[in-house]
Amino acid sequence: MITSSPAGHPDSSARVSRLRPGSPRGVELTLLIGAGLLTTAAFGLAALATRSDTPPNVIPFLGLVLGLLGTAHVVVRRLAPMAEPTLLPLVAFLNGIGYVMIARLNENFAGRQSVWTLAGLVAFATTLVAFRDIRRLEQYRYLLALTGTALLLLPLLPIIGQEIRGARIWISLGLFTIQPGEFAKVVLTMFLAGYLVDKRELLTISTRRVAGLHVPDLRHFGPLGLAVAVALLVMVAERDLGSSLLFFTLFVVMMYLATSRLAYVLGGFGFFMAGSVVAYQMFGHVQRRVSAWLDPFADVNDSGFQVAEAAFAMADGGLLGTGLGEGTPDVIPAVTTDMIFAAIGEELGLVGAAAILVCFMLFVGAGFRVAMVASDPFEKLVAGGLTALLGFQVIVIVGGVTRLLPLTGVTLPFVSYGGSSLVANYVILAILIRISDSAVRRQPVTSSADPTYFGQ
Repeated sequence: MITSSPAGHPDSSARVSRLRPGSPRGVELTLLIGAGLLTTAAFGLAALATRSDTPPNVIPFLGLVLGLLGTAHVVVRRLAPMAEPTLLPLVAFLNGIGYVMIARLNENFAGRQSVWTLAGLVAFATTLVAFRDIRRLEQYRYLLALTGTALLLLPLLPIIGQEIRGARIWISLGLFTIQPGEFAKVVLTMFLAGYLVDKRELLTISTRRVAGLHVPDLRHFGPLGLAVAVALLVMVAERDLGSSLLFFTLFVVMMYLATSRLAYVLGGFGFFMAGSVVAYQMFGHVQRRVSAWLDPFADVNDSGFQVAEAAFAMADGGLLGTGLGEGTPDVIPAVTTDMIFAAIGEELGLVGAAAILVCFMLFVGAGFRVAMVASDPFEKLVAGGLTALLGFQVIVIVGGVTRLLPLTGVTLPFVSYGGSSLVANYVILAILIRISDSAVRRQPVTSSADPTYFGQ
């Protein structure tokens, strides 16, 4: 029970009471234990598919999983004790199931993914330590724009730039390669948030008519349009059309979040359709992917092979799946990256695939809840933008696997194999947790049932 001062305002003991066991961090710990046990059970079932006795590495694996999750929990408990309690457990489950599928499909990739998971958790903790107040980044918005653009340009440099599967989006750093564009999207999201907070009133008020439409003064779009155009041109030059789509969608969503003007969404849709036509005319691989989307069985041995095999895999899975380790998703090209959702659909069935989608829906809902609770406009836009970025990435990749959309080649967040994406997504998680903690701390405590309290 929260006590109040004679003036009717709660005293400091009310805020301290929220840190006791059973509030946000207690909920988080309980969910983390559940995620760890489910991941270990899945690992054991996948291992049993290739042997008749209990795998000897199940207990060490359980200890490792719980140890990593426990460490992450302690970091949040100490650095962001008032944060939303469901974000970290949801990510832990998605990351764990993804690791189990990768280990079942490719043991070499499993070793690398475990290293990247550790790197992601280090980046997660480092972000929480380094950014105690996200609002300070708003004053560096133009520096963020330059940094994001520089990250996008790195793969175009000679020597370190690497082209893999037709896309020049990688840089080589000796023993490993990274995709700087994954981090650029996070940085550019913060630039967009900072600029839109500063100019949102000017971008909302119509001052002239263009083609019969009331629009704001176009000069206010100058720096924003330049940064977005440069970013999109660089990504197109690198043939990273999937990321180009995600970034353009992010730009449109953030414009709407900042101004609440539907005209920006409609205009963005028009530009998207025009850009899609141009991309289709310019790039042969876009034409092949559209053809494979419309009719993968017309050229099932070549351009349609990947999409057709994914369809066969999910059909084999049925309602409950073939069982972990009992399917044959390894015949699908790029199954650990672009097509890991098809592998999940085959071995865990419709029920397992739906469970993964529900986890993503819960994550997106929690992310937007953080954005709604945040009182600072910059934090609102950052949280909303980063959540939308992850949400649309899920829609694009799952839509491509299930043939609702043409396949773009982006990864499934926290699930697919890939170090750069995993580390960048853990940074996004840390930012959301930091914003949620700050939002609660800044608000006056009026009741233990306060809806802004993430533990309720």
